Amino acid sequence: MAILTALDPLIEQLSQVEGKAEIVNGEIVEIMPTGGKPSYAALIIAAALLHYTQENGGIAFGDNAGFLCDLPHRKSFSPDAAFYVGPEPDMGFLPHPPIFAVEVRSENDYGPKAERAIAAKIADYFAAGTLVVWDVDLENEDVVAKYSAPHAHHPQIFRRDELADAAPALENWKLPVDSLFRRPRD
Repeated sequence: MAILTALDPLIEQLSQVEGKAEIVNGEIVEIMPTGGKPSYAALIIAAALLHYTQENGGIAFGDNAGFLCDLPHRKSFSPDAAFYVGPEPDMGFLPHPPIFAVEVRSENDYGPKAERAIAAKIADYFAAGTLVVWDVDLENEDVVAKYSAPHAHHPQIFRRDELADAAPALENWKLPVDSLFRRPRD
């Protein structure tokens, strides 16, 4: 699969956007900033991934990293947290998608239209080569829906008081679902 380069005019435009955005259907789609609860959860996941890299290699990314892909209708991803294995990054966008991507739902990520958009994005991740995608929903009982190939349509569900994993993308990595929620001081 061909990878886009910085010479592509859309990639150049994307690099000029202030804030988070992705290239979908030949257009730059800006993504709204997120609220406190989802932002905190994404930070906890990225921090846990960073810790994992210290013993296992790979590179952890937090929110707003740009990953390129070459699908007919999508040219980039900007997950809320991600784990990447590939060429050492430079100042440009990452040349291919992460092996593990996390999408944490914000307040506008609910309802039929949002559900279709999330399902389409998850399908795009798999078409681009991502191995595992988490759909993190902090407002419902089923907190982490883990999608992994070849069972991308039947997620494994992790709830509070459970350990969520990202296998087969990340072996021996688990995250307590409860850690995604800020606890008041004792």
